[in-house]
Amino acid sequence: MVLYTTPFPSSCLSALHTVSWALIFPCYWLLDRLLALFIPDPCQKYQLLCIVLFTPIYLGFLVTSLPFAFLGFLLWFPLQSARRPYVYSRLEDKGPAGGAALLSEWKGTGPGKSFCFATANVCLLPDSLARLNNVFNTQARAKEIGQRIRNGASRPQIKIYIDSPTNTSISAASFSSLVSPQGSDGMARAIPGSIKRTASVEYKGNGGRHPSDEAANGPASSDPADCSSLEHACIVRISGDEGGRLPEADDPATGGQARNGAGGGPRGQTPNHSQRDGDSGSLGSPSASRESLVKAKAGLDGSSGDPGATYSKAPHKASVVKKAAARKRRHPDEAFDHEISAFFPANLDFLCLQEVFDKRAATKLKDQLHGYFEYILYDVGVYGCQGCYGCQSCCCCCQGRCSFKCLNSGLFFASRYPIMDVAYHCYTNGKGTDSLASKGALFLKVQVGSTLQDQRIVGYITCTHLHALEDDSAVRCGQLDMLQDWLADFRKSTSSSSTANPEELVAFDIICGDLNFDNCSSDDKLEQQHSLFTRYKDPCRLGPGEEKPWAIGTLLDKDGLNDEDVSTPDNLQNKSPGACQKGRKDVLKGNGRRIDYMLYAEEGLCLDWKAEVEEFSFITQLSGLTDHLPVAMRLMVSTGEEEA
Repeated sequence: MVLYTTPFPSSCLSALHTVSWALIFPCYWLLDRLLALFIPDPCQKYQLLCIVLFTPIYLGFLVTSLPFAFLGFLLWFPLQSARRPYVYSRLEDKGPAGGAALLSEWKGTGPGKSFCFATANVCLLPDSLARLNNVFNTQARAKEIGQRIRNGASRPQIKIYIDSPTNTSISAASFSSLVSPQGSDGMARAIPGSIKRTASVEYKGNGGRHPSDEAANGPASSDPADCSSLEHACIVRISGDEGGRLPEADDPATGGQARNGAGGGPRGQTPNHSQRDGDSGSLGSPSASRESLVKAKAGLDGSSGDPGATYSKAPHKASVVKKAAARKRRHPDEAFDHEISAFFPANLDFLCLQEVFDKRAATKLKDQLHGYFEYILYDVGVYGCQGCYGCQSCCCCCQGRCSFKCLNSGLFFASRYPIMDVAYHCYTNGKGTDSLASKGALFLKVQVGSTLQDQRIVGYITCTHLHALEDDSAVRCGQLDMLQDWLADFRKSTSSSSTANPEELVAFDIICGDLNFDNCSSDDKLEQQHSLFTRYKDPCRLGPGEEKPWAIGTLLDKDGLNDEDVSTPDNLQNKSPGACQKGRKDVLKGNGRRIDYMLYAEEGLCLDWKAEVEEFSFITQLSGLTDHLPVAMRLMVSTGEEEA
């Protein structure tokens, strides 16, 4: 399938659209700013004065721009019938972390491979509408969101194993930690049978950034990084035996997971890396010594390293070794780890976002995320009255109804793996203000490997955003019905395999997004019992109306988004962020409204292959930037073969 890199099939149409939007944009921007003046902003000290001063100015320019906007609209409106439903962007990465290199890593042999998915509603609406959710400055937020996601995902993955002779509980693995401690020989160690904990440790250096900024953003984006190490997990062991004394380095013969050190420098650290007082690991380097990690945890100061180091280090809060009481622990009957993490998971493979409605914000977000993701789809959706101008297979089918769409779907997708096929469908049963946006479902087929027999290994991902208005359960159930039918058609139309001649092996099938209903509210009983949950598994759900004890809500209290105790990732992490029940008719029996979902299929995969959740996390890294908690899931695809 040919992926569309421009919104229009010809340069002439693109030029006409550029002219039409140039005529419309001044009126659009002035109207947005005028409406935003009258929506309270807690950060604005002199809002009443601003209203008095700027209202006549904006009104005057708005009236002046109306004739030009009308001419632009007359040109813009018919062009939408030729507009493509998405824009595909690729920033080719020929390095070891690029898509081509990733495909060569997995041949479908061995015990299997894990893939990491994340989804988030980022509320990138026009500024006047975003203020209704108590978030402000959409353009700046878009850039900040992209930086935080990129810096969180580009960290090396580590796991901290802590032996404790008195504590047999198991907490979540730190798959969102920031540095990768390793042994003195530069080799990370895997210690079976150990207790896993996560915690927050403060790292200090000479970067000059505020600690809260680093806690939110991860390492400074300007810091050099060894991308070749991003695919590997660095595992260390901190023992509670022998009076708390640090264990000796493991014997190299015991094996390890990954080597992050580089030649030309001392083992256990990368070139151009130096530690200053209180520096417990370079944030620009993918490696840090195990000894420095323990010093940081104990609050000790120390200095070592090459004085000619050039890496820029900054104060940093890392989710590395968390206090047991502050972290959700693994349930005795749970088969996977779960946590509330202050950072996006390391080595994130696929990202699905909702409510990226503003096109300028989408471009800023794309530019930031291209620092990590090679393949991106944005500006997904349709505009105008598509029902009046006919439908294509990948566009919305309005069944003859002329429903005007002034906003796109808000869907946004980023991937480290190549995208093979794409389809978009717009829900046809939107009501009220929700019908002004072309909400729908984005279906993707990605290639994640190839076998020794040149069979493609593929995965299916569906990103969606359902109807938002309350008391419209029938509308959302209808949209779930459409989604299932469209997904079945997409898999059938894009499959080049047959049972007798399998040219492709399906590794996973994922559905994620903002479904706008939870699993606890009595108002949402109809959606909770939908057949989708019999075909796809929800890792947080025990059954209709019953959540697992560790699951928390993802819809935050918008009135408290700017409170100091939830304004940073660490503060929000410790606040039990899911407890949001304001404005509810009934008191939820769970831990808040979980409306952002990550579902996976156990059937319909390659014969003898099995998909199992390895880790699940609720993420607080976007605190203050959106009114939702992102969620992430690491899925292990097992081939049934034993490791050689």
